[in-house]
Amino acid sequence: MQATPRGIRPHIAIFGRRNVGKSSLINALTDQEIALVSETAGTTADPVYKNIELLPFGPVVLIDTAGLDDVGELGKLRVEASLKVMKKTDLALVVLEPASALHPSEKELLEMLKKQKIPFLVIVNKCETGIVEQNLRDEVAAYAPELITVSARTREGIARLKSEKMQQGLQGFDSGVILGDLITPRDVVVLVTPIDISAPKGRLILPQVQAIRDLLDADAITIVVKETELKAALAALQRPPVLVVTDSQVFFKVAADLPPEIPFTSFSVVFARYKGDLPAYVAGVAALQRLGGSARILIAESCTHHQMEDDIGRVKIPKWVRQKYGDSVQFDFCQGVNFPDDLQKYDLVVQCGGCMTNRRDILARIAACKAAGVAVTNYGVLIGHLHGVLEQALKPFGLSLSDKAV
Repeated sequence: MQATPRGIRPHIAIFGRRNVGKSSLINALTDQEIALVSETAGTTADPVYKNIELLPFGPVVLIDTAGLDDVGELGKLRVEASLKVMKKTDLALVVLEPASALHPSEKELLEMLKKQKIPFLVIVNKCETGIVEQNLRDEVAAYAPELITVSARTREGIARLKSEKMQQGLQGFDSGVILGDLITPRDVVVLVTPIDISAPKGRLILPQVQAIRDLLDADAITIVVKETELKAALAALQRPPVLVVTDSQVFFKVAADLPPEIPFTSFSVVFARYKGDLPAYVAGVAALQRLGGSARILIAESCTHHQMEDDIGRVKIPKWVRQKYGDSVQFDFCQGVNFPDDLQKYDLVVQCGGCMTNRRDILARIAACKAAGVAVTNYGVLIGHLHGVLEQALKPFGLSLSDKAV
C-alpha cells in the first residue's frame, strides 16, 4: 500500500450538462490528459475516477461524470450512473457555461445537492468566450454565495480554484479515526489477522493496514499476530493489551482464547463505526431475530472482489445464518455501485465493512434502508451476533445489546 486508499480520500465529483467542459476541467485540474475531450456531445459515458494530491489539502479523488441532460435510452443510463456518483460525493463542482439562464437540468442538480446537503461550488467554464451575464449570476445566487469563473482551455482561474476555493469547500470533511480515540499513547493493542485464501498474496487486507496506520498515528504499541499465535503473544507481554481487534471470521476462537478482562472487538465492528452507523447496525440484527427463517436478506458488497471458495459474504454468512435460523432464509447479493432501489422487498440489508468506498456512500445506503423501512446491519455486527460474542465486542464503544432490545 503505497498510496492513500481511495476509501478515505474526499470524493470531488464534477457535474454538468454535456459539452460544458467537465472533462477539460478535470484535465486542467490534474495537469494531465486523463479524460477524453471532444466536441461531440456525450463523449463521457461512465464516471472516470482519478486519485490526485490537492496541495496543501492532501489526497483526493476527482470524478468526471456524464452530462445530466443526456437523451435517449443510452443517455438515460449515463445520467443514472452520474446520479449514483452523487451518493459518494463529498464536494461537487457544478460546471456551467456562459449563458443567459440556468438550464432546467442545472436547476434540478443544484436542488438535489442542497437537499442532500452536499457541499458544492458553482463554476462557469469557457470564460474566455465571453462575459457571464448578470441574469445567470442572479439565478446562481439563489443557490450559492459565489460564481467562480475559469477557463479550462487557457487555465485562467484554475490555480485559484485548486489552491483556494476547493480547499474551502473541503473544510468540513473529516476522515475520522479508526481506533486512536479509544486508546492513549503507549497503550498495547493486539491485532489478530488470519492469513487465508482471502488475504492478498504478500500483504494484509485494507482494513488491517488502515488500523495499523491509525494506531501508529496514535502512538500505540501495535502487535500483529495470527489467531494461532494469540495465546503465545499474550504470554510474552509484560502487561496485558488494552484492546484486541480480530478478523470477524475468527471471532469465536479469539473470544475463547482471551481472558475475560481483556476487551476485544473486530475490524468489521470498528469499521461499522468508522464508515457507517454502529448503533443502527446493532439495532438491525433485531430484525433477524424477529423474522427468523422467513427473512429475505440482501448482502451488499461495496467492491467487486473475486469470489473465493469460502467467501465471507457469499458463502460463510449465508451458511451461518441458515445454521441458526433455518434453510428457508433467502439471500440476494449486490456488488460495487449496484445497490438496488427496490429495498422494500428485503427484511434486512447486510452491508460489508466498506473499506473500498467512502463514508458518505455507506451513510447514503443506510439512509436508503431507513427510508424504505428496512433494517440494516454489517458483516462484523451480524457475525458477532451469530457467534454469541457481539455483546463483548461492543463494550469498547460503550454500546450494549440491551440498549437496542436485541
